[in-house]
Amino acid sequence: MSDPASGPATPPAIRPARREDVPAVVALLADDPLGRTREDLGNLDPYSQAFDRIEADPAHVLVVAELDGVVVGTLQLSVVPGLSRRGASRAVIEGVRVAAGHRGHGLGERLVRWAIEESGRRGASLVQLTSDASRTDARRFYERLGFTASHVGFKLDLS
Repeated sequence: MSDPASGPATPPAIRPARREDVPAVVALLADDPLGRTREDLGNLDPYSQAFDRIEADPAHVLVVAELDGVVVGTLQLSVVPGLSRRGASRAVIEGVRVAAGHRGHGLGERLVRWAIEESGRRGASLVQLTSDASRTDARRFYERLGFTASHVGFKLDLS
């Protein structure tokens, strides 16, 4: 058994998410000030439908970090082909989350490093991600892992 205060005795396993993991993944997505305003824990149908689309497309993978049978982290990795950069594919990391009681013990770093390595295995020559501008701790975290804040992002909500 692990002690969140001192970190896990054994490292969590990183594995592809299964349909039954969807509620735990959504709970992780909702477990911060931004997520609480965006996610709906009362209606998991859209998340299950999205999971089915992710699982059906080999360009995408949703993974979880599992410790003692409990999902304690997650991220989504997508590889996108492109014409720019001499036809390079780029990997996009999305939805990196670690359960509150497991933060600060290297799990987020382990997840992101897994995603970087998997990006290379999948033929990507660039890894990118976005993080909300209000997440200053996340920005420092990604910069510590070698990411550079190189672009200004734009979004247009179509909902």
